[in-house]
Amino acid sequence: MSDDPDLGALIASRLCHDLISPLSAIGNGVELLALTAPPGPELSLISESVESALARIRFFRLAYGVATTRQIIGRNEVVSILDAVSRSGRLRLDWEVTEDLTRDRAKLALLLIACLEAALPYGGSITVDGSVDALRLRGHGPRLRIEADAWNRLRGLEVTSDARPGEVQFAAAAALLRARARPASIETGEHGIEIRL
Repeated sequence: MSDDPDLGALIASRLCHDLISPLSAIGNGVELLALTAPPGPELSLISESVESALARIRFFRLAYGVATTRQIIGRNEVVSILDAVSRSGRLRLDWEVTEDLTRDRAKLALLLIACLEAALPYGGSITVDGSVDALRLRGHGPRLRIEADAWNRLRGLEVTSDARPGEVQFAAAAALLRARARPASIETGEHGIEIRL
């Protein structure tokens, strides 16, 4: 047993776990209301918001929660999470990896997806393919927003400022890469970014 648990990951897991139940209950309540009242824009807005929040919490639970090399995440679960997030946003997320991953590997992949998402504020697509031991993530969109310090942190380079809340995914992914001594290859173009693990 470790004397130094990852408190950040434990807190993230706990928060996500505690929020899923009430949000699911709200979603069930909206479905019941839809059976007894004519559907209107208000009900649709609540339903879409609950679906979006549930999708994000499932994503956050896997990306920021506790992960070990002993747990396996099935491909179908990852695809389900990314499909749900895609439905509620401007980004299309495609998971083309055919194998199941260990939970810690899936965690790193989702953190890197969050990094690519930050670079694509105007929408676009993110595709993950390759194999368990050689993942490739590609983000493509009409305009990129590259925060130099955030990406340098991910590359393991020196940075000039502390991570901001909106860049926590870069810090978390960089920490995982350092802990596993697995460098990431990052190439940036005019409309796309490619990350190889």
